[in-house]
Amino acid sequence: MIRSFEPQDMDAVLDIWLRASLQAHDFIDAGFWQSQVDTMRDLYLPASQTYVIEQASRVLGFYSLHDDQLAALFVAPECQGQGLGKQLLAHARTLRSVLNLGVYKNNTASCGFYLAQGFVVTHEQRDEQTGQMEYLMSNAPC
Repeated sequence: MIRSFEPQDMDAVLDIWLRASLQAHDFIDAGFWQSQVDTMRDLYLPASQTYVIEQASRVLGFYSLHDDQLAALFVAPECQGQGLGKQLLAHARTLRSVLNLGVYKNNTASCGFYLAQGFVVTHEQRDEQTGQMEYLMSNAPC
C-alpha cells in the first residue's frame, strides 16, 4: 500500500535512505551520507511531498516530490528487485505528468532503472556537494 508520509514514518524513512544510499553510492565516502541524516530529517523531507510503500505495517520504501522534481526514490536494500520502485514511480506519475530527477552517473543500477522507465538524460553536470558527475533526467516528451 502506498500512502502519505506520516511523522511516525520518519525513523524508517531515514533508515531506508541511509542504508540504500550507502549501498547505491559506494563511490562516495560513507561519512558524507551519515552527515546528511539531520539535513534529510530537518530540511529535505519537511519541504517535500513524501509517500511511503508499506506491507504488513512496515515501511519498505518511499519517494519525495518537490514541485516536478522526483527528489528521492529509495527502497530498503533487502526489498529491492521486487517491483516496489516501479510501484512508487507509477504512483508519482499519477501526481505529476512530468518528472525530473538527478542521478549519479556511477549509480548504474539506478540509471538503468530510470532509463527502462522511459526517462531520458537531458544534461550531465558535476554535483557540487560530492564532486561526482550526475545525469539530469526527465520523462517529459521531446
